[in-house]
Amino acid sequence: MAVIVLFGGASNERHVSVASGQSIARALGNPLCWYWAPDGRVYDVSVADLTSHQRPFEIDFDPKRPAIFPDLEQALDTLPVEDPVFVLALHGGAGENGTVQRMMEKRGIPFTGSGSRASAEAFDKGRTKQVLMGKVRMAESRTVGEADEETIRSTVEAMLERYPKIVLKPVADGSSRGLYFLERDGDIDGVIRSVAKLRTPYIIEQFISGRELTCGVTDRDSGPLALPPVEIVMDRGQNFDYEGKYLGKGTKELCPAPIPDAMRDEAQQIAVAAHKALGCEGYSRSDLIGADDGVYFLEINTLPGLTVSSLVPQELKAAGIGFREFLETQIEIGRRRVTARQKTPAGSAR
Repeated sequence: MAVIVLFGGASNERHVSVASGQSIARALGNPLCWYWAPDGRVYDVSVADLTSHQRPFEIDFDPKRPAIFPDLEQALDTLPVEDPVFVLALHGGAGENGTVQRMMEKRGIPFTGSGSRASAEAFDKGRTKQVLMGKVRMAESRTVGEADEETIRSTVEAMLERYPKIVLKPVADGSSRGLYFLERDGDIDGVIRSVAKLRTPYIIEQFISGRELTCGVTDRDSGPLALPPVEIVMDRGQNFDYEGKYLGKGTKELCPAPIPDAMRDEAQQIAVAAHKALGCEGYSRSDLIGADDGVYFLEINTLPGLTVSSLVPQELKAAGIGFREFLETQIEIGRRRVTARQKTPAGSAR
């Protein structure tokens, strides 16, 4: 078996992907490491070159060797190793929205994380809410496409009439890029202009006041296992944006979360319910709010960060699950999935 850690990509989460790739490569010891560059080319990099890269959350990775393939599809069509399995350290964009997963499924190549269908539905926050409607508690939200300022304004104003504070976030993005919090007396014009310039679909959502929680789920032989939730505590005036998540500015992450048992249990139940309803495989992480009237689901990540500062590794440690053990389980799940599909007769029901 040849384990290939695939990291990089063109999304604005590629820096996080490099940091995840570093953690995975260190844990696995000596895997093959492929860097998928923003221009599409694929590089074979040494573990030493990857792990020695400094400040990955801020500085682009610069491979030292020439590219070995012009694009990922050609790389997958001409794999230079036998019995490969990909450990996906990709975040955002084509790496998480089902595109890469579909490429590998088409070729019968095993990979870690959810399949293409679950990845696509979980990546689209609007679609996620449709799938989970009636299954978990969620904030009210509305979706605007690549709209002009007036269309965005009418939706923002309608939501602010109902709620004193709202959240604006891209429908398909992560790591809190492009995230805005807006109150009735806030800079409405400035936020609307910023969102309109991005030319991307947005969710405009009721802000739920409460405790910021996140809860990972990992598949085991006995079924999905909810990990101990993390509570994110922010300094006054801070938001859990990219700098807070990865540069440690104005936030603390408490694991296990110091919350009442009832809130912990509800958070774990919601995380498992979302994981199962969306058909996630391997692992996922749900972001939640613990409010006075219960726990609210916000969104789910099918390839959450696996960096040294990421939330899922903290939860695994609190649960007594070693990081290498976790990765080996994910590799086995990916291999079993391909074997099961190969045994399924063509044209049979899902």
